[in-house]
This record gives sequence, structure tokens and C-alpha cells, in this order.
Amino acid sequence: MKQAFSAVLAAFFLGALTAAAQTAPPAPATTPAATVPSATAAAPAVQPGQAPALAPEGKKESQMNPTKLLDLIEKGGLFFMVPLGLLSFLAVLLIVFYMLTIREGTVVSDKFMNAADALIRKQDYLGLIAVCNRENECIARIVYKTLDFATKNPTASFDEVREVTEAEGTRQASILNNRISYLNDIGRVAPMIGLMGTVWGMIKTFDEVGQGREHLELAPGIAQALITTAAGLVIAIPALIFYSIFRGKVQKLIAELEAAMTHIMALLAAQYKRANYRASARRDSYDTGAE
Repeated sequence: MKQAFSAVLAAFFLGALTAAAQTAPPAPATTPAATVPSATAAAPAVQPGQAPALAPEGKKESQMNPTKLLDLIEKGGLFFMVPLGLLSFLAVLLIVFYMLTIREGTVVSDKFMNAADALIRKQDYLGLIAVCNRENECIARIVYKTLDFATKNPTASFDEVREVTEAEGTRQASILNNRISYLNDIGRVAPMIGLMGTVWGMIKTFDEVGQGREHLELAPGIAQALITTAAGLVIAIPALIFYSIFRGKVQKLIAELEAAMTHIMALLAAQYKRANYRASARRDSYDTGAE
């Protein structure tokens, strides 16, 4: 079980390093000058006590490989590395989800705005409500709340309708901001978990040194304790970078949402004024006829 956990965490944390190790350039081929001129040529003698030149093999041993990655994760301790692995997996899922959902057209689309403009000018509010139910955009939810209130409360003034629109717009903007805040939370929590693992490892290391175990070396213990901090930073840095990117996109989308809300409310205000003018004209004609 422990080996299975370690293998999964190795894939989360250091997949990039493994890919780099697998795609490392091959060792340089032997030059023609170094080839043996004939089959009877004598091989160069190796002096006693001198190791043969194996530079490429030495470089390969120093490279990071999956076995060393598993060893690092096991040394970090599964008690801290498992939560860090779960956080890294969650961060990847959130980044992919935000890439698909936080983009132009998911908050305000030209198709919906054109349909809303035409239906409001025709005063076909029920038709626009049906369009809002079919669309999954923030502006569609705002318009639905606005028209639902206006149709169910025909005596409501335009100021009351506008308050409903502003409240729903604020709620949709808060949803967009809160959605990306999870990446910020991961970027803050992961280093804290890693630091906690480092502090715990340092306590164990110095406790064993204090007990007088002569075979224990201090430097390897400290290096082992720092593994969790490194893992936490590996998770936190990309999470915060993507959070900054998505935050800029969200602010841009909120600005577009506010502009669309202003346009919709201007159309509704014109229709309310037209309806009030017609009602006033009917009253004046009725009063004139009565006289």
C-alpha cells in the first residue's frame, strides 16, 4: 500500500522531471579517431587502481529517475505527502475547469444580447424569459430575475426593478470571484502543510541526535525534513500563478457583465417610459371624452 501511495504521489509532484529524464539526449557517439584501426589492435591498458572512464554512465546515475522520486516521497512521509498530493490533484482539476468555463461567451454572449434587444423592443418579456431558461450565462440569470420580478409585480416602479437587477448582478459577480478563490486557498495551504512536515522532521532529527545515537548524521535528516516544504512550494507557485491569470480574466468578464446590464436596463427604462406615456395618453383621452 505504501508503494502504491508513493507511486501516485510521484506522478503528481515530479512528472515533469521524469519526462525530462526520459527525453535526455543520448550519450555522444565515439569519434572516428578513437575507433580501432584493425581487429588486431591492442586495447588500451588500464593502470592498476585506475577505474575505467564511464562518464556517460556516471551522468545517467546522477539524473532523476522514477525510483529516486519514489524514495524522496517516502522520505517526506506519507502523512504529509498524501494531503499535498491531493491538493496538487485538486489544483490541476480546478485549472482545467477554469480554462473551460472562465472565457469569453460564458458570461455574456452576442447571441443572447441580440435576442434580448429584439424581444425587449417588442415587449415580449415572456419570450425573453424562455430564452433565459435555455441559456447558461450570467447575464441570462440576471435578466431572468429582472423580468420574473417585473412580470409578477406589474405595479412595481422601474426603480424597484433596477434594485432587483443590481442585487442579482452583484451576486453573479461574487460567484465568479469566489469560484477562483479556491486556487488561492490551495496556494496558501500547501506551503503551510509542507512547512509543518519540515518542522516535524526537524523535531524528530534533533530528538534522535539528543538521544546520543552516534550513527545518525544531522545533514541527511535535515535534507529529508525539507522535502515536504519543497513539495508544498511546487504546488503553491503554479496555483498562485494561475490564480492571478484567472483573476484578471474574471475582472474583465465582470466589466463586460456590467456593460451588458447597463444596456438591458436602458432598454427596459425606454419601454417603461413608453408604457407610462401611453397610459397617460389614455387617461387624458378618457378625461376629454368624459367632459
